[in-house]
Amino acid sequence: MILKSHCQKKVLIDTSVILYDALALKTFHKTDIYIPLPVIEEIDRFKRDMGENGRNARQFSRFMDTLRSRGSLTKGVHLEDTKSYVYVSVLSDYKSYLAPQLDSQKTDNQILGMALFLQQQFPNSSLEIISKDINLRVKSDVFGLNSKDYDPDRIASVEDMYSGVRNIKITKDRLDQFFKEGFIVPESKKFLANQYVIMESNKQTVLGRYNKKQNKIIPLISNGTPIWRIHPRNPEQNFAFDALLNPDIFFVSLIGKAGTGKTLLALAAGLYKTMDEGVYKKLLVSRPVFPMGRDIGYLPGDVEQKLNPWMQPVFESLEFIMGMGKKASRLTRDLVDQGLLSIEPLAYIRGRSIPQQYLIVDEAQNLTPHEIKTIITRAGIGTKVVLTGDFYQIDNPYVDASNSGLTYSVEKFKGQEISAHVNLKKGERSELAELGANLL
Repeated sequence: MILKSHCQKKVLIDTSVILYDALALKTFHKTDIYIPLPVIEEIDRFKRDMGENGRNARQFSRFMDTLRSRGSLTKGVHLEDTKSYVYVSVLSDYKSYLAPQLDSQKTDNQILGMALFLQQQFPNSSLEIISKDINLRVKSDVFGLNSKDYDPDRIASVEDMYSGVRNIKITKDRLDQFFKEGFIVPESKKFLANQYVIMESNKQTVLGRYNKKQNKIIPLISNGTPIWRIHPRNPEQNFAFDALLNPDIFFVSLIGKAGTGKTLLALAAGLYKTMDEGVYKKLLVSRPVFPMGRDIGYLPGDVEQKLNPWMQPVFESLEFIMGMGKKASRLTRDLVDQGLLSIEPLAYIRGRSIPQQYLIVDEAQNLTPHEIKTIITRAGIGTKVVLTGDFYQIDNPYVDASNSGLTYSVEKFKGQEISAHVNLKKGERSELAELGANLL
């Protein structure tokens, strides 16, 4: 087989990349992009899946069909926007390029065989295998092939992520001014919109939030005040309540380990803004039935009964807020029956328009950037979106803390005047839960 070459840089795309981002091919510039035929076969098996993998598989198939109409994929089809070329390639004998210990019938090994063939065909070109499969990348290293993860929006590390909070030292005079006038003008110009501030003067600590429009550090909306029986117990929880209750902030992200109160705070604030103040027509709580959109028909009962195991953490948090016992369960049921509270899987949100609702998306750490975008773009006029998540509880095999959609949204929304972010650090569930989160 003789392959044409248009670009010096060449990449080989794995199935996992396409299932993560259906339009990943558009992110490579001035590159020959090779898709082994076994990858097309794998994508074909995913296209009937009702989850995110199936949607990405179908979108990729449509994209490839469009390319096919423009020319021969075996000779390379030009992508004008990125000046790259897309090829679908196949080998008649993968086994001859692989070590005898490897099964040449496995797709990963066939991808390795194709990479070794390309390396032989184009010895002076730069070749990389792009894959989200760690084992495939390990195998590539064994064969001396360059490989890397597909993460166009990856940050260097979670530690580098925007925390939403800043500590500053101020004089006693400026602290007195803050109490007297209700604000101070920051001396630094490096503050971001809605960045939370811990002001320290000698042994006194005061909390505030930076208002970009006014260029002032102002007091929190609810500084220590309980909301629906939930008392903020640390500075970060006070910051979270401020963001959750602020009518001018429409996007809130809360990140923290187990027991820091992310979901509890969001639910309490949502109940208050919906039931007490009537700002929103409904409190809508959603979480992924992982993987997102998975068919829940294998569980017995009607839709509600099938959802109960997945949504139980939300029900338990609501019952804790309202008070333990049967009365709390009845109150939750009454709110659902009145249409003021709705608890749904994320699969039901796709394609909808959601106006004037308080939308909480729990377990958002498992979502990809594309899924996060799908959720946020459902928000209609007056809707507030709250994402909560814990990077230590990621179950999605194609997502980690650096490329999670939650991380992506935090970085993209930082500094926007309608958004706020808080990283909750201290666990408040119990001494045992905090110790377990730190040690295990």
